Amino acid sequence: MAVQLKVGFITLGCDKNTVDSERYLARLSVHGATATDDLAQAEVIVVNTCGFIDAAKKESIDAILEAARLKEDGACQAVVAVGCMVQRHKSELAEAIPEVDLFLGSAEMDQLIPELERRGLVDSSIELHPGERLYLGDLPHVRYLKVSEGCDHGCAFCAIPLMRGKHRSFTLPDVVSEAQLLELQGAREINLVAQDLAHWGRDLRQDDLRLPDLLGALVAGTGIPWIRLLYLYSAGITPRLLETVAREPRILPYLDMPMQHASDAVLERMRRPERKRTIRAKVAHFREAVPEVAIRTTCIVGFPGETESDFEQLLDFLEETQFERVGAFTYSPQEGTRAHAMVDDVPEALKRERLDRLTELQRTITAERYERRVGGTTRLIVDRMASGDQPAQARAPWQADDVDGVTWVHTTAAPGSFVEAVVDDVVDDYDFMATATGIVESLPSLVAPRSTRRLPMMATSVGSFGR
Repeated sequence: MAVQLKVGFITLGCDKNTVDSERYLARLSVHGATATDDLAQAEVIVVNTCGFIDAAKKESIDAILEAARLKEDGACQAVVAVGCMVQRHKSELAEAIPEVDLFLGSAEMDQLIPELERRGLVDSSIELHPGERLYLGDLPHVRYLKVSEGCDHGCAFCAIPLMRGKHRSFTLPDVVSEAQLLELQGAREINLVAQDLAHWGRDLRQDDLRLPDLLGALVAGTGIPWIRLLYLYSAGITPRLLETVAREPRILPYLDMPMQHASDAVLERMRRPERKRTIRAKVAHFREAVPEVAIRTTCIVGFPGETESDFEQLLDFLEETQFERVGAFTYSPQEGTRAHAMVDDVPEALKRERLDRLTELQRTITAERYERRVGGTTRLIVDRMASGDQPAQARAPWQADDVDGVTWVHTTAAPGSFVEAVVDDVVDDYDFMATATGIVESLPSLVAPRSTRRLPMMATSVGSFGR
């Protein structure tokens, strides 16, 4: 076996899968494998699947079939399907797609190296370095840091606990050490991810550690300038957490808080912990406690029993609350969940119509809120350098990577640098044009960008599946 086994990754779904793929690559690289962006040249293709909703499953199956075709048309010797969808549907997938050489659920990844070795593709006696995570994205200064696995919430529509198991917090020293590794690899922004960040520490039974303690340790233990929080249930956004975010300038004033609906009747059927009244009060408190906070939320339309009145309540609440951004998707029943036993009584065409109406309303709300930013000053992180007539691509603190649009700015600063800028205009409702007024911190170019294989989002989603 050649030491330089070429491995290609197709990573689907949420940012937590991105973290997992980087760990799998590191595990393979210990035994001599190298990553390639050219799937036609890959000898092993790993497809990290998503099983959150039906559209995500279809996307995963399409990616698996695309990879399998490269066993005939490319250099591929083995296709490995892993991740959430495999965890739940392994036997059905193995029967339906025999072209795949190996199916491993999320709980079986310790078998990856032994199974590839058994097929003569990896030599476990070769150990080149103790890899932890190797970069797979196209912005080396933007990284994702998973702080826990699994979920204890019992939402009726969600199969994540069935795929990922109960909530398990990673220890504080382990999370800080991984953040330090990411910083050494060039991270200038880390995005903390979990099924619910606010649950971190509850199961450790160690000095009542909670998310504010973890944030304090990350600030003390690293010099990473931007730390962003993605996906917190509102019930866990405590006064101490808000105080930490408001006090520490390196923790961005940004909260990604899934709401899912605003009709109390629908929220009750969804088994969600909040009601419209409590969501309204908490959003008001967040905005009072953290100046300039940007709040992103997520909504599901077409849940069983959703009436036109329920949906109108959701639209009215969005108009009242004025979230900066909203990710939305149509409901699809998932086997094993409580909602699967409910009658899926909202026709697909009506789900699509409601999604379109919500998306159009939120487009207007976002555009109006963004207009208020025009004329103001902000700090931007540069993601991609200017090229020809194209300005540099950057993001403001209220713009999370991949889901919240970009800011175009004329600057020669390299990716990973920070510039001060004046916001000039809103472009296409979601993006900005800005004028740089100074470079705060200029960095040399880090590593050459390389793209991970993330297939396009399906039309049923306004954001990443699972976000």
